[in-house]
Amino acid sequence: MRNADLVARGLKSVWHPCTQMKDHETLPLVPIKRGEGVWLEDFENNRFIDAVSSWWVNLFGHSNPRINAAIQQQVSELEHVILAGFTHEPVVNLSERLIEVTPEGLNKCFYADNGSSAIEAALKMSFHYWKNLGKPGKKNFVNLSNSYHGETLGALALGDVGLYKDTYQPLLMEVITAPSPDAYNAEPGETDEAYALRQFEAMEKLLAEKHDEICAVVVEPLIQCAGGMRMHHPIYHTKLREACDRYGVHLIADEIAVGFGRTGTMFACEQSGITPDFMCLSKGLTAGYLPLSVVLTTDTVYDAFYDDYETLKAFLHSHSYTGNPIGCAVALATLDIFRDDNVIEKNRQLSRCMAESVAHLADHPHVGDIRQHGMTLAIEMVKDKASKTPFPWQERRGLKVYQHSLTREALLRPLGNVVYFMPPYVITEEQIRHLAQVATEGIDIAVKG
Repeated sequence: MRNADLVARGLKSVWHPCTQMKDHETLPLVPIKRGEGVWLEDFENNRFIDAVSSWWVNLFGHSNPRINAAIQQQVSELEHVILAGFTHEPVVNLSERLIEVTPEGLNKCFYADNGSSAIEAALKMSFHYWKNLGKPGKKNFVNLSNSYHGETLGALALGDVGLYKDTYQPLLMEVITAPSPDAYNAEPGETDEAYALRQFEAMEKLLAEKHDEICAVVVEPLIQCAGGMRMHHPIYHTKLREACDRYGVHLIADEIAVGFGRTGTMFACEQSGITPDFMCLSKGLTAGYLPLSVVLTTDTVYDAFYDDYETLKAFLHSHSYTGNPIGCAVALATLDIFRDDNVIEKNRQLSRCMAESVAHLADHPHVGDIRQHGMTLAIEMVKDKASKTPFPWQERRGLKVYQHSLTREALLRPLGNVVYFMPPYVITEEQIRHLAQVATEGIDIAVKG
């Protein structure tokens, strides 16, 4: 099969996500035949380093032999069974392992299909918890400016990126928005930590005034990924945990994109030294293989639902593929790789290589910021460096970087004017340096004219 043949067929039948389909009149789709390690390959033997981990999900490379073997073994035993009234070994084993590796106190696992579904479950759990405790007036949620938590209606309501949210605003519940601790907006000379503490003052005031009506605060620890890979200091979440305890408000940590080593620790919350009331995980949970998500929560939350059936306190929420055995087997194989291969320590060297490879861009006249947490690095293109004035979004400068990268054996898919690396952990230092070179070339092309 030729690339053009599959593209032509696909354009007649497939509506692609997060895409203005008219773009593909001039911007060809990239058909992928196979993947191995960090590489994706099309039908004409062109290949691309998957620098964005296929939407931030792939941890240990495409067609990983250990994960493939886990799938094959599980398929031969049990492909799926209803999890209501039944159980199976993979879901029990996975729950025990997740409780071991996540922050202390998260002792119960509730499964869903994807990140947005996990957020929805956590929202309902928090509201229902307070209702079960006789506090139905607690029904509002707090988010951060520039946040993103998914595309289903509840998750979308919690977001604050207008590109995704504005069209659907009439369908969405109202939320309370606090200012983000995003360090990009710090004053000259102000440290990331000082700025985060200054921004926290508004959150403290909000909780003090409205805690009686608030169920939970929902945050993306350390990195607001879809919001342009904007980053902040972990002290913000340390203070937030203390305030939530003080005012009787839940803390929901959306670690869907930042969990499993993306920020330099297994989970981002570790860097703040906190345990949230709910932790939502997906993406890297199955190393990019299968849809699976989980909400971890505390015994305190669980106990509020534990009662006679007639009280109607049970959490009657479900998904058809909840706790799918194949997905659980993949997640277990993923955790095995973390355990056996010293992944977090090895990632520290890769992270240093990423920083060094783009250090020369700090003086680029159209680079406003280079920021990094662990295995996530972002480079923000700006029209004016001194004022950090952005290029107009309509100019689609990032698209030029993407188009150039495909000619240089790389898949870089910027977020607006932000070029970022979020590669699989099996990437080599040589491949990282190649990505840095391609990104540099792409940025030079994008900022011209």
